[in-house]
Amino acid sequence: MATDPSLQDPLLALRRSIAAGSLPTATTSSDLSAENATDDLAKATHLYFQHPLPQAIALNMPTRFISSSSESPVDLRGIFFAYQKKDVAIPEYITSVQELNEALAQKERGEGVPEEKAQNLSFVERLDLITWLEGASDESEYIKPLEGVTGVPSSAAQAQASANVASGAAGVAAAPSGAAPAAGAAAGKGGKVIDPRLQEIYDGERKLGDRNSVLRGIKHTDFSHVRKIAETFLGRNRSRTGQYPPGTKPGTKPHSLVPAPSAGLSQPRKGSSKTQDPIILLSPSASSLIRMSNVRSFLGDGVFVPPDHPTLASLSASTNIQYIHRPLTGITDSTSSSRAVSSQSSSRKPTRFILVDSTANFKPDYWQRLVAVFTTGQTWQFKSYKWSSPPELFKHATGVYVGWRGEDVPREVRGWGRGVRSFSVERWDDKGGVQGTGRWRDREVVEGIWTAIEEGMKLRGWGSK
Repeated sequence: MATDPSLQDPLLALRRSIAAGSLPTATTSSDLSAENATDDLAKATHLYFQHPLPQAIALNMPTRFISSSSESPVDLRGIFFAYQKKDVAIPEYITSVQELNEALAQKERGEGVPEEKAQNLSFVERLDLITWLEGASDESEYIKPLEGVTGVPSSAAQAQASANVASGAAGVAAAPSGAAPAAGAAAGKGGKVIDPRLQEIYDGERKLGDRNSVLRGIKHTDFSHVRKIAETFLGRNRSRTGQYPPGTKPGTKPHSLVPAPSAGLSQPRKGSSKTQDPIILLSPSASSLIRMSNVRSFLGDGVFVPPDHPTLASLSASTNIQYIHRPLTGITDSTSSSRAVSSQSSSRKPTRFILVDSTANFKPDYWQRLVAVFTTGQTWQFKSYKWSSPPELFKHATGVYVGWRGEDVPREVRGWGRGVRSFSVERWDDKGGVQGTGRWRDREVVEGIWTAIEEGMKLRGWGSK
């Protein structure tokens, strides 16, 4: 008998037979012939292999295929039956296994002989097994390595051993011991045989990305330059009324241009820049809850409405400046006092805050008037700022983050320290609208934001000069 385990292994024997195009025959005896052949695996006891060497292997012999459900080896009967049913649907395969087990239970057996049973393989196990048996894969996570063999060629090469084994060994159960090295050496020259149609399918496969790569790409991309390009088409840099002398048509080059306010900001007045209208910068990010469309209703009226709500459609995306008037508490506004109607008036005149979401037309002195910056935690927002580093920026202006109530504050915002104040608003309810659940808290949140802004202004000496 041959001493090479690879020639006696039932899985390799079945794989070689499939590669040679000659399936083994189920028989009711251990004879090396097909005289007792049968199509009923419940009655059969052995499989008669003709390639590469004639041999008969018992159907109840355990194989190296370990089922994950039972964590036990699957016998040759279960392996061969799964291959026979490789083209049927899963329900039909399960029904066939049950019928086979019922027939095996009725089979007569000797005293002390355990009842034979075919293992029901799961869909993944059956697919993995068939792929390995047909040579489409050299590895299987369910098949244990063959023990006791050194220098064994690959499974695909062993499947071609039938073309290299001496045909004179027919009629015996196994090849002579001297044939094993020859078979191993010759098998090393064989190549893996794959169905051309299957190979065509493999060639058409492409690797799919995970959720992060599909949604965000494989690397971080800075799209801040797109905003500058878009401004050309959105009209931010178009000529405005008052920039050309009377009688000069827009588009023509006049002899002298009349300076006009940039981005709608007021012209600097005489005196310290601290006395000018304070500026609040909003985040241009589409994920920001506070944008140019809803900032007036939020900070001015104390009511949060989503920035893309249909009721805000009148505030078009081209609106690049907003004004909010609010009296300052605890801060002396020299500009407001100078414009007071009467010195005896006890009422404080509101301070005008300018709100923009772009620094494209900022002048150097405008940065001295910056009092607050709304952020979402995305650092690309600060790329065009005078202070592009968040820690440095929030030394000169109060940072404000507004998120949904119940959600965690982004890690980046928390890392910027006390320079950024975080606030939360209730989620929007389309049915309730501005009268929805929790909308009464909006006023409380807004007052907290204004308090943080005014405290920052006072800390930085606003109105003291």
